[in-house]
Amino acid sequence: MSLDNRPVYTGGCQCGAVRFRVEGALGDASICHCRMCQKAFGAFYAPLVSVRGARLDWTRGEPKYFRSSNHVDRGFCPDCGTPLTFTAPDGVGLAIGAFDNPAEIVPLIQWGTEAKLPYVDTIPQLPGEETMADMSSASYLADLVSYQHPDHDTEQWPPKEKS
Repeated sequence: MSLDNRPVYTGGCQCGAVRFRVEGALGDASICHCRMCQKAFGAFYAPLVSVRGARLDWTRGEPKYFRSSNHVDRGFCPDCGTPLTFTAPDGVGLAIGAFDNPAEIVPLIQWGTEAKLPYVDTIPQLPGEETMADMSSASYLADLVSYQHPDHDTEQWPPKEKS
């Protein structure tokens, strides 16, 4: 919470070059299945939350934008490509997965269902395994070192090299 008791959310891209801070209540969270969102996220759908009415600040770097239609700009990290924003005439939406704590942002509606991939609703029925359960076929997991930015703000990123 901020000093005036408004909620505060932080997040950013995978590499840490772009970070954001949102102060104030988030709007409706949604999932969009339209083909444009599928391509923009390289995924089955785009999970987004409106920040209209809240204060959005870029605290490290800024997104680069691609005009995906006559009404929409999509922001992404210019270094690692992480999808970050959906900007339309009615405001800005942020990618839910880019928040430091995405579990607290629950989608309330699905849009663009005409392009929904036919198997999306059956994904929860697929068998599920922890990441490390794949070590027999992905032995590189045993000594994997993540270079991904942590899910919190840092004074600088990447960290200084140790001497």
